[in-house]
Amino acid sequence: MKRRVAALLAAPFQGRWRIVEMDLWDNEAIDLLGPASLLIDGADGEMRFIAVTAWLDVRYEARQGGPVAEFSWDGADEGD
Repeated sequence: MKRRVAALLAAPFQGRWRIVEMDLWDNEAIDLLGPASLLIDGADGEMRFIAVTAWLDVRYEARQGGPVAEFSWDGADEGD
């Protein structure tokens, strides 16, 4: 039952999401090496923007009657 609930909470977030705006950089900058995006696949994911590649650890829960996804990440900027 717990797996089913986790899958239901995760379902709305699955897939590749286009990052269209960031507070600190303009769109030309965030798309420097290709379209900025966030990929969520279950408990894993990937984020790309400017020259940053990040790997995500995604967690799901319900708050105020709706699903929520939170993640921590580790990444590299130009390979560093």
